[in-house]
Amino acid sequence: MERALKVLFVSAEVAPFAKRGGLGDVAGALPKALRALGHDVRVVMPAYANIEAGYPGVNGTDIILQVPTGSGRIRAGVFAGTLPGSDVPVYFIGERNLFNRPEVYGYWDDPYRFAFLSRAALDLAAVLNWRPDLLHAHDWHAAPAVAWLATSGQAFDFFRGIPSLFTIHNLAHQGLTSWNIFDYLGIQTHSLLEERYGEVNFMARGIYHATQINTVSPSYAREIMTREGGANMEGLLRHRQRDLHGILNGIDADVWNPATDNHLSFPYDQHDLTGKASNKRALQRLLGLPERDDVPLLGMVSRLDYQKGLDILGEPLHLLLNGMAGEAQFVVLGTGAQEYEDMFRHMAHYHKEKMTAVLAYSGGLAPQIYAGSDMFLMPSRFEPCGLGQMIAMRYGSVPIVRATGGLADTVSEGHTGFLFYPMDSYALWQAIQRAMYIYYHDKASWRQMQINGMSADFSWTRFAQSYQQLYEWTTR
Repeated sequence: MERALKVLFVSAEVAPFAKRGGLGDVAGALPKALRALGHDVRVVMPAYANIEAGYPGVNGTDIILQVPTGSGRIRAGVFAGTLPGSDVPVYFIGERNLFNRPEVYGYWDDPYRFAFLSRAALDLAAVLNWRPDLLHAHDWHAAPAVAWLATSGQAFDFFRGIPSLFTIHNLAHQGLTSWNIFDYLGIQTHSLLEERYGEVNFMARGIYHATQINTVSPSYAREIMTREGGANMEGLLRHRQRDLHGILNGIDADVWNPATDNHLSFPYDQHDLTGKASNKRALQRLLGLPERDDVPLLGMVSRLDYQKGLDILGEPLHLLLNGMAGEAQFVVLGTGAQEYEDMFRHMAHYHKEKMTAVLAYSGGLAPQIYAGSDMFLMPSRFEPCGLGQMIAMRYGSVPIVRATGGLADTVSEGHTGFLFYPMDSYALWQAIQRAMYIYYHDKASWRQMQINGMSADFSWTRFAQSYQQLYEWTTR
């Protein structure tokens, strides 16, 4: 084993306590995998309303923080728990005016909320007298901790010299606010080219100030240095490219396991897929679709927004459900932009014998769709990593994806799934047709693709070793 490190992990989301996307999954799983490698990882996140109301296994502490801000010192309490199935400590910063709210994001003062989280997380380390070997900050919400540590933090013996790793989960969300935030944080610094006059861009600050930077797939690390994928950060990222790395996210192999998933009525694995056919019939019954083994069921579990490529899906889906590549069924689960919800609602009504749209959030239905579907659609415009395609493969559902970001890094054409390159309906339709042809006319190859996907190792155990190496580089 490499030397054991003390790692301060700061994130706005940590599953299962708060999760709105892949960030929560990573922050809930990676620390456990790092702990298994011998590292002392301690996670800090806000105490949202569900924590303040009483969360099983989370308890109050007698720790009182006096967090210094430009508005004076603000008192904050601290709750403590552990990540499920581990001894990894999780500390929840309790400040009712800022965090005791039903939602994680979407408030006018989000930049101040997460600036406070960042400063409080560092203050907590000092109060605990636990000096981390490095700070691991996730997305723009934790970038203020990186910026403070690299600037004002250098004036304090406790913080001086602590390096930082900044992980970009989604470059498109950048955390824009006014220059006043630096008064709040007690930072004296200069503006960046990526910031308009009087503006602070927390994503840019994380990239600029961090010792090392990583994204959540090798392809995404390359894409964000281009004009097309850089979200106006490409110049800064090219400037830091020697310190920019790409490490795939993993999935929790214990949680996402068709042999043990308690959401499924019929467990199965790659050695015996009998249970998958039974789960398909159960899903068809649940969705009100005809129970047919001979017709492929395509699934989609997604946020319904522009990033997910839904604007190119309408025509191919209409062709598919009209039988242009053979008979098929389709189910979509998700919520999001009204235009996409309306599109799926309209199509489900038009193709009511072949399609169901569940326009809601349902953590229990998602595993049933992964298990019951034959194919899984992810036509994303960009995808930093993506977990859906990895979970689908684990459950023997063959992914059809756009070759971008983590999708390109995890799905292999003809081996574990099907890829298309141009961001247009025709390319997507061609990929669907290829999948449909193999499904109907080459059962042996189809079964082998399912087995290949189910056998692939996307566990955090594998990717945590890459983070361990990156930690070593960060702390040299």
